[in-house]
Parts: sequence; C-alpha cells; structure tokens
Amino acid sequence: MFDKILIANRGEIALRIHRACKEMGIHTVAVHSEADANAMHVRLADESVCIGPAPAAKSYLNIPAIVSACEITGAQAIHPGYGFLSENARFAEILGAHGYTFIGPKPEHIRIMGDKIAAKQAVQAAGIPVVPGSDGALTSEAEAIAAAEAIGFPVLIKAAAGGGGRGMKVARSLDEVAEAYGTARGEAKAAFGDDAVYMERYLAQPRHIELQIVADSFGAVCHLGERDCSLQRRHQKMMEEAPSPVIDAAARARIGKVVVDAVKAIGYLGVGTIEFLYENGEFFFIEMNTRLQVEHPVTEAITGIDLVREQIRIAAGLPLSFTQADVTIEGHSIECRINAENPRTFMPSPGLVTDFHAPGGLGVRLDSALYAGYTIPPYYDSLAGKLIVHGRDRAEAIARMRRALGEMVVGGIETTIPLFQDLLQDPDIIEGRYDIHWLERWIKAQG
Repeated sequence: MFDKILIANRGEIALRIHRACKEMGIHTVAVHSEADANAMHVRLADESVCIGPAPAAKSYLNIPAIVSACEITGAQAIHPGYGFLSENARFAEILGAHGYTFIGPKPEHIRIMGDKIAAKQAVQAAGIPVVPGSDGALTSEAEAIAAAEAIGFPVLIKAAAGGGGRGMKVARSLDEVAEAYGTARGEAKAAFGDDAVYMERYLAQPRHIELQIVADSFGAVCHLGERDCSLQRRHQKMMEEAPSPVIDAAARARIGKVVVDAVKAIGYLGVGTIEFLYENGEFFFIEMNTRLQVEHPVTEAITGIDLVREQIRIAAGLPLSFTQADVTIEGHSIECRINAENPRTFMPSPGLVTDFHAPGGLGVRLDSALYAGYTIPPYYDSLAGKLIVHGRDRAEAIARMRRALGEMVVGGIETTIPLFQDLLQDPDIIEGRYDIHWLERWIKAQG
C-alpha cells in the first residue's frame, strides 16, 4: 500500500479523496493554485505545494508542475479526482514513465473511451447495445445527409471528443441537417480542438441511466447497480438518485451482466461508469467515463462501498474487497449539486461565504469544501458542494432531502438550494416521472 498520495484536484473532490486516504493511514499532499491557498483540502492535507497561478491551464492542468510536486514531496501515487487531468491518457503515461502510480485506468482505455466514436465501436464489439447511428465520423455534409436519411429523424450530431453538451446539435428534418452538421463541427473545434462529429438517433424521452463498475488486476469485475441522472440542464447533471425509479431488479441484473462481461472482455482496470440512454425498456450506450463520477456518493450510500478506497486498493495491486454476491442495494439515495449560481438565471455567484451551516442527522451527507470566511474563486467550476441523503425508500429520501435543504445555510453568495426546494415539491419529481428534457421544460415554464 502507498505511504503518500498526491491529490491532483481541488474543492470537494480533493477533500473527499483526502478523507479516504486518512482513514487508510495514508499521508496526503495537496496541490493548489495561488487562488486556492486557503482551500479546505490545502488546510487539512499533511503537505501542500503551490503549482501555479489561478488559471487552471497554469496550475491544475500543468503536468510538469504536478510531477515536480511529486518529486519534492516523495508522493508515490496521484489521484486525479474528476475533471482536469483525470481522463488525460498522456498524463497517466508521463506519471508511469517517472515511476509514479496513476490511480485510474490504463492509458489505452482512457484514450479509447475519450473518443466517442472509438468508444462506441469498442463496446459494441464487446456486446453492449448502442444507439443506432453512423459507423464513424462524418466527413462531409453529403455524408451527414445520407446518414440522417438512413437513421431516421430526429437525429443528434455529436462531437467525437466532446462532453458537457458542447458540439451537440439536433436536426429534426432534412432541411436542418446541413446547418446542424456545420454548427456542431465548429463548436467541437472550438471546444476540443477536434472537429470530428458523428450521428445518432435522437431519442425523444429517454432516461439517463449509468452503471457503476469496479475492476481489479486479478480479473474480477463487479457492478454496483445504476444511478439515474436524468435531471439535467444543458446536458449537465443537476440531481442524481440510486437506484433508478424506473429500473427493476430483473433489468438491473440483465444490463449488469452485459456490462460486466464487456468490461472483462476489454481488460479494463479500476473504477468506471457506463452511461446509457434508456427508453421503452431498451438500454443504449452513450459513453464511458474512466474516472470517479461527481455522483458516486449515491452508489456508496446504497451499497456501503467506499469507491475511493477501492480505487486506491486497485492501484496498489490489491484485489477487490468484495464480490458481486456481496453487493446488495439497500434503500434509496438522492444527491443535489449545490452550485454557486443564481437559482433562476444560473449565472455564477463566486465570492465570500459569510455564513455556513451544514445540515446533519440520520442519512445526511454533505461533500463540500466550504466554510465561513472562504472566498469562492471565479476561475473554476461553480460546484460548491453535494448534498446526499439516504432513506429506507424513495419517499423517505425525498422527505430527508427536503429537510436537509431547509437546514443548509450558505450566506454571502447565491446557490441552487432554492431550485431544489422547488423541484422536490413537483409531482413529476415526487413520482419519478421525468426524462433528460424535463428540467429544461420546467425551467422554461417558470418564466
């Protein structure tokens, strides 16, 4: 086992990794930008190293600075969290070349799954169902039109190297294909430096269902059930729950076996998430995330399995601490992403946190690096914390989340707390009747 781990991230996820390390008796090294000198993970870590100025490109994405921090502190392994360098295959390779362990998948799997087209081809070959679409990247407007006619309308044109909704355009008729193709390519080039796009059938009312998997170096692969991440705004997840209100035990076992067999076939190592669109009883692969997910706590709540601990164990060459037979789904969990944003306009709201009170009680968890007197910098993602609850069933989890949201205090800035308080009163949310388009329709209806 490692003696010292460097945490190559910031905010709540850096603090989450630090906590797992401390429980395992592992010393931690926090790296930080100049803007994060007073961040909570920096204050709590055993050691800290400043790796550059505020912009992420000069600090959290600065690979030489992070490698230097490892050399200075003697860290043996690096946990990248999510975002930043967590899905950068070159970073993983550089760490390996310098004798450091990357706590994550093999570089080749990061590279394959980071390319949407290559990922789709790889999982399809391994037996995972995919959304009907083009065989590969579209190379011309004429090819896009031909593909759309073959697939049937509406269609979705997507960036091959994309994510977060950038480089995605819907065409509902033949007349819209050319414009959607050109716009998607332009956005993809600007956002990712790669204008490759492909096409899929556009599903009208799908759920976003993802399956958590864990694989060790001894060939053991387990799935930990599904999460429902359908409540989204502009393709960004806002609230997640596990298990899904629309997936029963039989469907879970069926897709679980398909995914486990596929993950074994490709020789994957570590923690990962297979994401699907689910409609009319059918699962369609959309992407694989080769990292820890923001919403991982809801899976931890219903299974009792610490995913960060398992990541560290796997990277250290140890077997999984459980088998598939040990995995049981207990109760229901919901996570609300508390963003430092206006709850109606969603404009970022960085600044000084004047007051802070964390909710508590049975079944309540808050993953946040906030504290009274902390100034949220304007340079990074607006996620200020994740409020997670667990109940014996979904009704209890909803009641517990309402109560916890009412207790939480974040003064001096605006947050999305009021948004969730409103959402959890809506009959569609209470009954679980929502799809990936529901939230945007709801927001529009609020005026």
